[in-house]
Amino acid sequence: MHGVIHLLIQSAHLKYEMTFYRNITILKGDSATGKTTLVDMIQEYNLNGADTGINLSCDVPCRVLAGNTWMEQLNGIHKSLVFIDEGNRFVAQQEFARAIQGTDNYYVIVTRESISNLPYSVTEIYGIRSAGKYSVQEPVYHHMYRIYGDYNSVDLNETVNLLVEDSNSGYDFFSKVSSKDVECISAQGAGNIFGILQAKSSKANTVIIADGAAFGAYMEKVYQVMLRNKGIQLYLPESFEWLILSSGVLRDKEIEDILENPSDYIDCETYISWERYFTHLLTSRTADTYMRYSKSKLNPAFLQGKIREQILRILPETLRNVLRVK
Repeated sequence: MHGVIHLLIQSAHLKYEMTFYRNITILKGDSATGKTTLVDMIQEYNLNGADTGINLSCDVPCRVLAGNTWMEQLNGIHKSLVFIDEGNRFVAQQEFARAIQGTDNYYVIVTRESISNLPYSVTEIYGIRSAGKYSVQEPVYHHMYRIYGDYNSVDLNETVNLLVEDSNSGYDFFSKVSSKDVECISAQGAGNIFGILQAKSSKANTVIIADGAAFGAYMEKVYQVMLRNKGIQLYLPESFEWLILSSGVLRDKEIEDILENPSDYIDCETYISWERYFTHLLTSRTADTYMRYSKSKLNPAFLQGKIREQILRILPETLRNVLRVK
């Protein structure tokens, strides 16, 4: 399944209107914001239909996954929008992460905790906001809002440490394009970034570069550190492969179309995260060329001349400034 999914569900007193762009969406927030009520309304509609007074309109079937028999339930659900309310502990288990890989559903998970076993995007972590009543006769309107904003810009203009999520091609690129007065460090994985920030003794500013498409589970802890230290900032493109594809070095019109609307092309049954899709896309499109891409080690072609410059132009100007590149 792929594409953007629209949901509208309404009772006499409540109305939810939501749009889902990827296969994993996280709903967070305090109690009494309507998250559990949303799941309950979907469950009630599935059990009793229009007799409940609930109207549900969605591009695909909506289902609720709950309880100890979740695996058996999941086996019978296909091409659906699957809601999981908080309190279902199975979402934090590796068994669940393995079970949803290769399925053709989108998942909406209500949770106050980060779920480190799932690769979800920082852009798909939402709260629910009430807009109040339109009038006495109309229901309270609820909609989603992104908890974390845009982290594709950097405001620092001083010498920095660069903390790169991986130790592979992305790190190779940034370590080689940075000037000598910029210390570039590999975190050896996104899960290590918080610990490195906690142990950080240097007073130098730090820019963290990570794959936004799979950084959602680590965002809350890193964000709390950022609130306490204004010298720490994030740059979260979808992935390093996305940067290369977006630079136009491949001169491929189909790639341009894909980047314009990724939801229309990325099949959740094949790719658990957009980062994996962009890796496959770049690897396959360069396989028989001098720019052959490998995630484990950067092809030197990406550091040469015009190709290097095109990739750098995708970066925010302020980030190019802190890297001391033109």
